[in-house]
Amino acid sequence: MSVATGLAGIGVLLLLLALRVPVAVALILVSFGGIWLMLGFAPAVGILTTTPYDFVASWTLSAVPMFLLMGFVAFHAGLTTRLFAAADRVLHRLPGGLGMAAVLACTGFASVSGSSLACAAAMGRIAIPEMIKAGYRPSFATGTLAAGGTIGALIPPSILMIIYGVFAEQSVTKVFLGGISVGVMTAAVYCLLIFLTAKLRPDIAPLPKEPRSAADGNILRDVWPILVLVVLVFGGLFGGAFTATEAGAVGAAGAIVIAALTGRLPWARFRTALLETVGTSVSLFIIGVGAVMFTRFLGLSGTAGFISTTLTAWELGYVELMVLIVILYLILGMFMEPFGAMLITLPVLLPLLNAASIDLIWFGVLLVKLLEVGMITPPLGMNVFVIRNVAHKYASLGDIFRGVALFIVADIVIIGLLIAFPELVTLVAGLRGR
Repeated sequence: MSVATGLAGIGVLLLLLALRVPVAVALILVSFGGIWLMLGFAPAVGILTTTPYDFVASWTLSAVPMFLLMGFVAFHAGLTTRLFAAADRVLHRLPGGLGMAAVLACTGFASVSGSSLACAAAMGRIAIPEMIKAGYRPSFATGTLAAGGTIGALIPPSILMIIYGVFAEQSVTKVFLGGISVGVMTAAVYCLLIFLTAKLRPDIAPLPKEPRSAADGNILRDVWPILVLVVLVFGGLFGGAFTATEAGAVGAAGAIVIAALTGRLPWARFRTALLETVGTSVSLFIIGVGAVMFTRFLGLSGTAGFISTTLTAWELGYVELMVLIVILYLILGMFMEPFGAMLITLPVLLPLLNAASIDLIWFGVLLVKLLEVGMITPPLGMNVFVIRNVAHKYASLGDIFRGVALFIVADIVIIGLLIAFPELVTLVAGLRGR
């Protein structure tokens, strides 16, 4: 009876999500109702009242608002606005140099952001007009920035990785280290794709007509705020000076000090950064509370164990299991935002992955990569809609989706490499962990 209740709860959850009920509300309603049916009203109320504190009181989770504050302060203070110009001065002579500069600028922005949406929006405003002016096809220019924005959740500090580490009870530092390798690999593959496109199809990405020297500006002057933050936060984090949680506080304080020293942080901008940090943190935490309740509901009903046992009985090999998981997340990514897709599936998948002896650090990095592919796939690729908002006069929604098609293919290749060679993540993640 309990397993039946759990399976019925999953069905109701999917129905609510299909009806566009907010993920957090759907998770909490289904969990509360299911526990009420199984154990009674008082236990359901007890779990509802204790779960928010138990979840939010997590010390590791306090890194989320700190890293968010670092990113919002860096963005509103304009510390990241010159990344594209600096990268352009280095790569401008190469075929597809502007496009590659945009990808590298996204990678730099990712090191202080942790959000693919923020990355796509910030760099899209700067890079797309310059790429269009240089003769790039609008669909390719906008597609490049929509795809480049996904690097924002791969390069630490990734909010998705922090949430995953908390739920999977894994070292956030190790997941961060694995994310660096995949983020850099993604940037490199994207740059190679842009270079080859420019070489083979100059009508899409023309060669530069007026090559500039790297001396046409002070590159160090443009990027020093980001370099200081990266060295401060990740040098200390990966060097063992402080934990991921402490790194968030150090990064937020560092961003505020640098912005104040450069005179770019008036009170109005700082207040906006604080409000956006609070709003984003609250929205993430309420989803997390719902996910914890859903995990307890599935555990109390025995559904998580039942599903894990059933799938284990199928005796799926490593490749078959990974293909099944990849298909699952690619489908979910078409219709759900990443946090919701991750948190409704982890309660079911984690027992299965443990039974199959899958490295959870590696899986966390693979999972984030899969979720970010969903940010650019139709019909609800959120990065595509963000780029549409910032570049609506250059390209239609259909144009942008056509522009990201090649990058989706590149992402599938990267996912295949990660599955075939887990060492691409585990060797890097094993260098240092706390």
